[in-house]
Amino acid sequence: MLENMIFAMVIGGFVGLTAHVRKRGKIIMPRKTKKFIYLGFLEEILTGSLAAALLVVSSEADSMLRVFLMSIMAGFGGDALLRGLELFRISSGNNGGEDIGNEKTNTSA
Repeated sequence: MLENMIFAMVIGGFVGLTAHVRKRGKIIMPRKTKKFIYLGFLEEILTGSLAAALLVVSSEADSMLRVFLMSIMAGFGGDALLRGLELFRISSGNNGGEDIGNEKTNTSA
């Protein structure tokens, strides 16, 4: 089981790296700005490998071919997970301008 997890993490990380290069066109190195640390290509490798390891553990894959194929799918799924979290963060930061307690109502009737 441990060798399946390690194999899945390597394959998922490699797929995450290729997804990073395909999306950005080059490898972006990690850097630190004033407000945060940008992980660059390491972010894609970590999410791809973690997604692959979690998928292999949860599905209890028995053959190396199944581990390999599931790791490839999970590597691409890690990229989709990052995009989903980014969209969630953007939508939660914008409340849509709805202030229910501060609405002005027409009381002239």
